[in-house]
Amino acid sequence: MSLTLTLDETITGGTVRLWVPNLTDEMFWRFAKQNEGAKTETTAQGELLFYMPTGGGSGASNTGLTVELGLWARRDGTGTAFDSSTLFVLPNGAKRSPDAAWVTNARWNALSDAEKEKPVPFAPDFAAEILSPTDSLTETKAKMEEYKANGVRLGWLIDRLKRTVYIYRPGTADPEILDDPATVSGDPELPGFSLDMSLIFLPRRTP
Repeated sequence: MSLTLTLDETITGGTVRLWVPNLTDEMFWRFAKQNEGAKTETTAQGELLFYMPTGGGSGASNTGLTVELGLWARRDGTGTAFDSSTLFVLPNGAKRSPDAAWVTNARWNALSDAEKEKPVPFAPDFAAEILSPTDSLTETKAKMEEYKANGVRLGWLIDRLKRTVYIYRPGTADPEILDDPATVSGDPELPGFSLDMSLIFLPRRTP
């Protein structure tokens, strides 16, 4: 059965924002199921967010990050890596799907097998977002601040076009900004993880 609601819709960049009066978890899951394959989130205020599909370049960058994080997590053995299809329920009620995430084994293994098949009921320890050409930098920065305020210990916002990385940690007022780094280190939160940014950034154009 389809869910039909009267909505106040706005479009910002590549994001469709739907204001749904009195949005419930059941309504959200039904929306997500009807739009399976689309990235769907909610804000803490209950606003539905639908993200446009990415282009090939953004998809390749996302895959590069996910693969590298997953390989490191397997070698390290202290936690589990997640891709962009994983939904996390933050303490403030927002439901978010970072482009890549990681959770310690202590937290992940505290969940039952049944709970592991549902949205993760807490914020990840690490969350990364890669800015696509249609994403709003201002809105994505606000999302990173939300991650930080809700327990994420390390956050990366990667602007692949401008070759810039913003690093977020609790207890810091402003993010650390790296301009055109060759690599980005996850230490100490992700010990030994170093991301080769040539896998993420757009190639430099030669004159």
